[in-house]
Amino acid sequence: MTAAPTFRPAMKRQLGAEKRLTPLPTQHEKPSDRSMLWGRVAIVATVVFYLIYLVTTIIRQFLDGDSQTFRFTMEAVGYVIVVTFLTLSALVYLIARQGALERFSTHVRVPRAELDRHFGENESSMTVLVPSYAEEPNVVRATLLSAALQEYPSLRVVLLLDDNPNPTDPAVIARLEATRALASDISDLLAEPRIRLTDARMHFELWADTDGVLGSDETLDLAEHYAWAANWLNALAEAETVEDHVDVFFVEQVLVALADELRLTGRAIAASIADGSGLPVSRASQLYRRLAWTFDTELAVFERKKYASVSHEANKAMNLNGYIGLMGASYRIEESPAGDILVPTTDVANADLTLPDTDFLLTLDADSILLRDYCLRLVYFLQQPDNARVAVTQTPYSSFRGAGSRIERLAGATTDIQHILHQGMSRYGATFWVGANAVIRKRAVEDIVEVEYVGGFEVRRYIQDRTVIEDTESSVDLGTHGWTLVNYPERLSYSATPPDFGSLVVQRRRWANGGLLIMPKLWKQMRERKRLGEPISRVELLLRVNYMASIAWASFGLVFLLAYPYDGRLLSPVVVMAALPYFLCMASDLRKTGYKASDVLRIYGFNLILLPVNLAGVLKSVQQALTGKKIPFARTPKVKNRTAVPLLYVVAPLFIVGFSAFTFWRDYTAGNWGNASFAAFNTILAAYAIVAYIGIGNTIADIWRGLTNWLYVETKPKAVVAEPAAVTASIDWRSVLYYGHADGASHRTPRHRVERARDEELVA
Repeated sequence: MTAAPTFRPAMKRQLGAEKRLTPLPTQHEKPSDRSMLWGRVAIVATVVFYLIYLVTTIIRQFLDGDSQTFRFTMEAVGYVIVVTFLTLSALVYLIARQGALERFSTHVRVPRAELDRHFGENESSMTVLVPSYAEEPNVVRATLLSAALQEYPSLRVVLLLDDNPNPTDPAVIARLEATRALASDISDLLAEPRIRLTDARMHFELWADTDGVLGSDETLDLAEHYAWAANWLNALAEAETVEDHVDVFFVEQVLVALADELRLTGRAIAASIADGSGLPVSRASQLYRRLAWTFDTELAVFERKKYASVSHEANKAMNLNGYIGLMGASYRIEESPAGDILVPTTDVANADLTLPDTDFLLTLDADSILLRDYCLRLVYFLQQPDNARVAVTQTPYSSFRGAGSRIERLAGATTDIQHILHQGMSRYGATFWVGANAVIRKRAVEDIVEVEYVGGFEVRRYIQDRTVIEDTESSVDLGTHGWTLVNYPERLSYSATPPDFGSLVVQRRRWANGGLLIMPKLWKQMRERKRLGEPISRVELLLRVNYMASIAWASFGLVFLLAYPYDGRLLSPVVVMAALPYFLCMASDLRKTGYKASDVLRIYGFNLILLPVNLAGVLKSVQQALTGKKIPFARTPKVKNRTAVPLLYVVAPLFIVGFSAFTFWRDYTAGNWGNASFAAFNTILAAYAIVAYIGIGNTIADIWRGLTNWLYVETKPKAVVAEPAAVTASIDWRSVLYYGHADGASHRTPRHRVERARDEELVA
C-alpha cells in the first residue's frame, strides 16, 4: 500500500501570506499549570490596575480643588466611561479565555469503539441543510462531500439553493445548472462504494453467528473491505483539482485523512489474526456498519423560490425556515398563476414531494467543511442523559491555513482567537450559536417556532430573521424556553474567511448589526429564568452583554479616544498597564495557534480601518430600532475575483490616518506627550493596515470607482403593452379565478385601469 500523497497548490500568493498548510490538531493542547496561573494573574492585574487608575488619577484630580472646572469634570466623566467599557471588554476576553483553558484541561475524547457501540444501539436520523446563494459550484461540492462522507447511520444532505430559478444571463444559467447537478453527481460518485459496502454488510449480518469470534477468512474479508475503501478515497483525492489552500484542506483533511483512518483500521483488523484472540462478531458487525454508513448518504436539492407557497424573503434564516417548516409531510405540486404551490397530502404514494422528518438538524454554510466524525461526536454528546436540555452544539469553526493574502491570514487569526473565546463562554453557560455549522435538536426549534399566515400560506419561523445575526437571536430564544447551548471542545469544522477587504466589509458590517436589537430579549430571558428558579449568573450576563453590545461601545469609545483631545491630566501609564494583560494574553494565544505574537499589533491596526464598518453596522441597528423595518441581509461574497469596496469604507481609513497624524502634530507641539504617543501609534498601525490589507492600488481604484459610478445610469427598456386581439384573449382566466382579478395586482394599478378602459371601448 502506498503512502497518501501530499498536495500543494499552484497558486499566486501575496507577499506576507501564510505558508503553513497543516491545520491545528483536532484536540486542543492541554494547558499547563503555569498557563492557568498566568491567566488568573492577568484577570486580577487588569482589575487592580484599573482601580489604581481610578484612585490615583481620577479621584486624586477631584480632590484637588483647582481641577474642579465644568469642562474638566465632563472630560473626566467621559474618559472614565470610555476607559471602563474598553477595560470591561478586555476583562471579558481574559475571563472567556480562562474558561477555555479550564475546559481544555478536563476534556477527554470519547474512544472510537464507544461511538461504534453507541450508534449500533441508537440509530438517530439527521438532515444536513446547506443554504446556498450564488456560490461557486466547486465550493459547494466540497461542502456537500464533507457532509456526505460523515460516518453517521442515517444521514440526508439537502442543498437549499436560493438562486433565482429562472435567470437570463448565460453565465449564471451555467453556474446554476452545475450547482443543481451536484447532488446527483455526488450520489453517482458514491454509488460504487455504497453498493459494494452495503452489500458486504448485509451479507455479513445474514450469515454471521451472533456470538463467538470471526474466523481468519472472515477477518481478512473485513480488512480487505477497509483497504478497498481507503484505496478508493485515495484515488478520488488524486483526481481532485487543487487550486488554492481550501482545496488542499479538503483533499488532505477530508479525503486522505479518512482514507488513512480506514486503512489503519483495516490493518488493525488483520493484525487481530496474529494476536490469536480473534475479533468478536459483535465488534465486526459494528465495523461493517461504520464502513457502510460512511458512503450511504441521501442527497437532494430544494429550491424554495420555485414555489409560491414558500416564503421568498431574501435571507439565510428564511431559506432554512422554508425547508424546516415543510419537513415531516408529503406534498403535491399544483400550478397557479403565481407559480407552483405545495399542497399537503396524505397520499404519500402519489405525492410529488416528500420531506422526511429527522431527530437532528445540521445547518452548514456552503463554504464550510466538516471533519469526518463531526456528526458522530456531537450527536453522541447530545444523547447523553446529562445533556437532554442542550438544544444546539457545535465546534466553532476554525480558519483554513495557507491563506493566499495578508488580510485573509489576519482574518483567519481573529477567527481562531474567537474559537477559543466561544469555547470559554461554554464554561459559564453563555454560549451563542454561530451559524456556520451547528447540530440542532429538532424538538428544541419546535419550541421557539412562530407561525403566521402570508397570502393565505403558512409561514413558520424557527430561526428569527428580524436581524441579520439570526443565530444570536435564536440563541436567546432557546434560552428563554429553558434550552441550553454548548460548544464541543474540539476542532471539527472549518470555514472560509474573506480573502479581500471588500468581502470583509460586507461580513463585518453584518456582524456589527443587530446585537443591540436583541438586548430586550436577553432581559426577557433573565426574568423568565429567575421565575423558574434558574437565574443568570453575573459572569454569564457579563459575557452575553459583551457579545451583543461590545462592538457598539468599543467603536464609539475608540472614536472618542481618536477624535477628542482629552486633558493630559487624565492620562496615566496605569491605563496602559490595565490593558497590557489583554494584549499579552492575545499575543500568547496567537503564537499557540500558529501565528506570530506581533500579529496582536496588526490586529489592532486591522480593527482601526474596520472602525467605520463597525460603526455603520451599529447605526443600522439604531435605524431599524427607530423605523421598525428589517435590514436587508447582505451575504458575504465568495468569489475568486476581488470585491470592490464602497467609497465610504475606503476613504474613512485614510481620514483616520490623516486625523491621527494631525492629532500627533498638534499634541506634540503642545507638549501633550501622552496623547501624542497614542496618536502616533494609531497613525503608524492604521497606515500599515491600509497598505498591507487594502493596498495602495486597490485604494485608488475603489476611490475612482466610487467617484465616477454615479455618472453611469443603467437603462431599462420600456415595457410595451400589446393590444388584445379579441375580448377573450385579453382575459387571463387563471388569474381571475385564482386572485379574483386579472393580473394578481390591485384593482387600482395603472395597468388595470388601462385594461378596464379597453373593455369599455370594446363594449361600446
